[in-house]
Amino acid sequence: MPGVTADSRSVTPPPPPLPPLPATAPARGSVLGRLAVPAALLAAVAAAFAYVGAVDPNEPGHYPVCPLLRFTGLYCPGCGGLRGAHALVHGDLVTALHANALAVAAYPLLAALWTVWVVRAARGRPVRLDLRPAHQWALGAALVVFTIVRNLPFGGWLHP
Repeated sequence: MPGVTADSRSVTPPPPPLPPLPATAPARGSVLGRLAVPAALLAAVAAAFAYVGAVDPNEPGHYPVCPLLRFTGLYCPGCGGLRGAHALVHGDLVTALHANALAVAAYPLLAALWTVWVVRAARGRPVRLDLRPAHQWALGAALVVFTIVRNLPFGGWLHP
């Protein structure tokens, strides 16, 4: 525009930032509303276990084959998880541990995490899972070690 210089333009300052929410701010809504997502997750997990309990993964043709096992012959950390869940649904803990010990060991930990989530949601508290980098590395290392050991000759007791 003629007659307008860079110095005569008005610049509006940006709005001030919003204050951060406190970490302990109670969740809004009713207790039933706050428990809807944990209840839906419980229903989905129960339905999945019921399906795996009813449809035997030991019989071929019901579930897809692990691609890593199919193409390399190596067991991934999840191999045997369906067979383990099937055995656990039928009350056979020894067979479940033999199929996938890591998954069976994780089930109580996941149940405890879910319980903490429900209690905190019922109280209106936020759920925070702050894993430190050391914990994340430890979990990753446990998965890698489990995978390596179950594929070595002396780790045959971990084969599904």
